[in-house]
Amino acid sequence: MTITEAICNVLKNFPNGLTSLETYKQIIDKNLYEFGAQSPVSVVNAMIRRRCVGLDFPSAFPVKLFEICGSKGNKPLFKLLDANASPTSENQSIKKIGNNGALPEEKIGEAHAEHVLSVQQQVFDLVLKNSPAFFEHLVVDLLLKMGYGYDQSSGIVVGTSHDGGIDGIINEDKLGLDLIYIQAKRYATENTIGRKELQAFVGAMENVQKGVFITTSKFTKEAIDFVKRQQKHIKLIDGTLLADLLVKYQIGINVVKTISLYKVDTDYYGE
Repeated sequence: MTITEAICNVLKNFPNGLTSLETYKQIIDKNLYEFGAQSPVSVVNAMIRRRCVGLDFPSAFPVKLFEICGSKGNKPLFKLLDANASPTSENQSIKKIGNNGALPEEKIGEAHAEHVLSVQQQVFDLVLKNSPAFFEHLVVDLLLKMGYGYDQSSGIVVGTSHDGGIDGIINEDKLGLDLIYIQAKRYATENTIGRKELQAFVGAMENVQKGVFITTSKFTKEAIDFVKRQQKHIKLIDGTLLADLLVKYQIGINVVKTISLYKVDTDYYGE
């Protein structure tokens, strides 16, 4: 059973909805799924939100299974989307998870997406447990793995030794004529990076035209708008994107198995 199947199994018995925490507790009580992440409630919440009507973001799934039906305190209540309701653009695309009509490759894709999300959460939890100094080395390793710099030795961690608090520098060419400055902030997820921090970063960059500000938390709208108005090229990476990139570029990640999917060559068989 996948995480999504477990969530559906629980919510079908609660027409008035549950919070993500309550859903997680029901999954554990019913022994429906064994979580490997350090923050399993966050995994459950993410899986619900990715399939929730009205919550559209880059990593959301096109097929919707849940909807927000109220709140308990400051936490939203989620329930199963009513597949028997009047047809809408959302409802027309609903598929029951685990039904007999699902193709094997669809089931594999769904399970893989949940697996990646779980690994992302595990990596993110470990990043938060480590020191700020470890985080500075981590983000330099990430940018090098992404292809920035002329080779794997072209990134350095400077930390507090550099005026202005720049945490890392990537040399994009051997002569150091094209530099990328890095700011790394390992903050708790509930914190935010505001305009003030971005202003300080832009000031510390001086004549350098490229910068990357990476955090485990998130940026305020004011901070994002401020960066958009700058002539310098500055990329913001929040905690969600960071977790995605760490897994995608396999920073401290090992591939343990690959699976091949096959398609019959109908031209060969004359059809």
